[in-house]
Amino acid sequence: MPTIDDPRVRPNIHAAGAVLWRPGTRGGTDIAVIHRPKYGDWSLPKGKLDPGETPVIAAVREVSEETGLACVLGRYLGHVTYPIPGHRQLKRVDYWAARAADGDFAENSEVDELRWIPLDRVMDELSYPMDRQIVRTFARLPAHTRTLLLVRHAKAGKRHSFDGPDAQRPLEKAGLLQAEGLVANLLAFGASEIHSADPLRCVQTVAPLAERIGTEINCEPMFSEVHYASGNDADSTRAAARARIRELVTDRGVPVVCSQGGVIPDLVQSLAAEDGVTLPPARNRKGSVWVLSFSGDRLVAADHMDRALSTGIVKP
Repeated sequence: MPTIDDPRVRPNIHAAGAVLWRPGTRGGTDIAVIHRPKYGDWSLPKGKLDPGETPVIAAVREVSEETGLACVLGRYLGHVTYPIPGHRQLKRVDYWAARAADGDFAENSEVDELRWIPLDRVMDELSYPMDRQIVRTFARLPAHTRTLLLVRHAKAGKRHSFDGPDAQRPLEKAGLLQAEGLVANLLAFGASEIHSADPLRCVQTVAPLAERIGTEINCEPMFSEVHYASGNDADSTRAAARARIRELVTDRGVPVVCSQGGVIPDLVQSLAAEDGVTLPPARNRKGSVWVLSFSGDRLVAADHMDRALSTGIVKP
């Protein structure tokens, strides 16, 4: 009979949450810990996915509902999986680092108290070893990181079926839906400026986001397949693209860069090799996103979200 640790056993309840943080009043980092009177515990904010919801969006929503605070997601912190007592069910919770933004705590139906605890003391306040495991992952890197979102363009049909220049091949219907679905997920990470390779399908992928936040799409030909490894010195053009990525990473906002399948894997692998980051497995499918986290201009984490904007979970 399969056990919980058996890879054939899949969670049938999915949830998401966050290590919600803010700069400490005396330096350092404070972590939000919530008290749930129903369970008498102190835990990290989290909750179940609503139907059709991605873990990314659920994490932001649950933080807001349980703490009253808006937040901006950063790097992925992993997941915990555990059985539900008294039920033949297995629950998986995915967690992100999340910087607290606007709002104030107010007692609600699930949470009656929120405490901000310094990171070096928070382990003693948490009720569950699994929460402490996630906080340990959070503490391995700086709390404050800069984010860049690297998007592969959405579905655009087959190249041979389009009668025209390949650069003008548009998104198909499924791709247009993917582009719309990207918006809320990218905004969860604070997306604030947009850059795109010049093929039409790349521009169309980020057009709904540009419309939502009221900004222009900056054309970046060096992130297209045609330019990325072209010319007499392909190494030089690839190096220029990596340098441009680092140049875009600032404290002023969160850039989104839309590129192509012939660029993204090599670009991410090269950045990771330069800075000693181990990459997770990734299929780099159309409509998927790399969340790249930098400390200064150094890459410190790279998380891949597949085109369903999950982290590899099987959705219910």
